[in-house]
Amino acid sequence: MKADKIILGILGGVAVGALLGVLFAPEKGDKTRTKIMDKSNDYADELKGKLDTLLGSITQKYEKIWKEGESLVSEGKSKFYDTKSEGETLLAEGKSKFYDAKNEIKNTNI
Repeated sequence: MKADKIILGILGGVAVGALLGVLFAPEKGDKTRTKIMDKSNDYADELKGKLDTLLGSITQKYEKIWKEGESLVSEGKSKFYDTKSEGETLLAEGKSKFYDAKNEIKNTNI
């Protein structure tokens, strides 16, 4: 975080220095104002480009996370239904064995 603040401070200092240099240059006010506007527009365009790049990167990461989430949900559903099916099979087998044992006990004459 400190490095970011240092870089931001340096860039701010460079921008202020450039602005002061243009303001104190030996040119007419119209030309100076035109240069300031041109530089401002250049910085605005550069910032817009960086923000567009950042937004694109965030969008790509969001889409990737969304797809991974969908995949995990799908995988979870699949595992749930597989486990449910196995449980139903085991329950049916248990019931069958229970009834077989019950019938065997009924059929034995003790």
